[in-house]
Amino acid sequence: MSGLAALMLAFPGSPLEPLWRLNPHARDGFRTMGPFAVILMIAVCSACTTAALGLMRTKLWGLWTAVTVLSVNLAGDTANALLTHDWRTLIGLPIGGLMIVYLLRTRSAFRR
Repeated sequence: MSGLAALMLAFPGSPLEPLWRLNPHARDGFRTMGPFAVILMIAVCSACTTAALGLMRTKLWGLWTAVTVLSVNLAGDTANALLTHDWRTLIGLPIGGLMIVYLLRTRSAFRR
C-alpha cells in the first residue's frame, strides 16, 4: 500500500486517483507534506519489502527489521490516536503487539 501511495502521490491525476476516496484524509495530509511524502512512502515500502524478504528467507536481519517496522507503526498509531483523538487507530495495537510477540517467540527459527 505504501508503494501504491507513493505512485499516487508522485503522479496526481493518474488513473489511480479515485483510490484516494478510500482515505481522503490521508491524501490531504500527504499533500501538505509536499515531495517529502513520496520519499517517505518509498522508504516505508522499502522497509516493508526488506522485512518481508528477510522473514521469507528466515534471516535474523529480517526478524529485526519486521520488529522495528511493527514497533514504529505501533508508536505512530498511538501518537495518531492521542493527537487527533481518532481512537479507531488503536485497533492495530493488539494486532501489531501480537505479531511482535509471535516473532520474538519464534526467533530461534531464524538464522544469520
